[in-house]
Amino acid sequence: MDSLSVFCNSCGRVMENPLEYRCTCGGVFKIEIKEAFKRSEDKVVTLERYRPNFPYIRSIVSLGEQSTPLVKLNGNVMLKLDYMNPTGSFKDRGSATLVSAVKSYGKDITELREDSSGNAGASLAAYSARAGYRCHVFVPHTASGAKLEQIKAYGAKLTVVKGSRAQVGEKAQDVSAGGIYVGHSWHPYFRDGMRTLAYEISEQTKLDELDYVFCPVSAGTLFLGIVSGFRHLLESGVVKRMPKIIACQTSKVSPFYHALKGTHYRAPSQVSSVADALVSTKPPLLELMVNEAKSVGADAEAVEERYIVAAWKELALHGFFVEPSSAVAYAAYKQYSKRKDASESSTVIVLTGSGLKRPTI
Repeated sequence: MDSLSVFCNSCGRVMENPLEYRCTCGGVFKIEIKEAFKRSEDKVVTLERYRPNFPYIRSIVSLGEQSTPLVKLNGNVMLKLDYMNPTGSFKDRGSATLVSAVKSYGKDITELREDSSGNAGASLAAYSARAGYRCHVFVPHTASGAKLEQIKAYGAKLTVVKGSRAQVGEKAQDVSAGGIYVGHSWHPYFRDGMRTLAYEISEQTKLDELDYVFCPVSAGTLFLGIVSGFRHLLESGVVKRMPKIIACQTSKVSPFYHALKGTHYRAPSQVSSVADALVSTKPPLLELMVNEAKSVGADAEAVEERYIVAAWKELALHGFFVEPSSAVAYAAYKQYSKRKDASESSTVIVLTGSGLKRPTI
């Protein structure tokens, strides 16, 4: 396709099979859009609104995702309520584009295989059901019970793996029994769907006056998608500048924070955090994340567990019931603003998962 390029971030090889998820060299694929940003003039609120910017999609699979509210918290701080997507998390943006791509290019595919700590698995299970595919989700034994019930409710097969997060991925990638692997941490179409979040924020705010965007980070799909979306808007002349994007992690699991800062990080042998959706200790997208962050002047913040719990409770008392993993972004904002004097700046904090997924901590 002349309107986009999909190539390996490590060796530069161009993607040959539209459903490849990893390069033969082991690297990850990166998508670059070559045409200027366009939006539908119709009052559609799903992926259809930004369809011209996703030329690899021929058939859209939708559950009514996107167009989530942007609500003022106080002063110049706004909350992007992305937990109000159909399955209760921002992951639906990625699932919509990924499953739509599979539907557009896949032939004789019957089963989609995914590894997830919960939210991505639930989202892909829902979109697989919508598209008529079987779904097999592999989860770590530490995954939230509510998320597991949600995955099963969509009719997906669920396999709980005892072991590291990497071992969960290895099980999912074994397609010897059939199906294809669509792991959200690897597949470029999944993270590419996150561009729509940047597009929405640009429509909901005066972007040239927006200073910061804070978002939780684990596998890196949200962060990379937001960067890509804002860059596309900037290169298309829609905006004159892009906001400073702050990647937020728990101090217990903070490989990106340390990689960006150039400090030593030792991954824990066992992960135990209230932010149970942010547990990727060795994300495959780490190198790409660091490179992209440096290219746009992004920053990172790591917060301790007690501050995450406090932020979770504070958001709830304001009427926003989110996962603790979402509260990481708010905790990071509060910590960052004290040091960087960002309290008076125009800020968007992305809240990614519903508190109903983990109602107690």
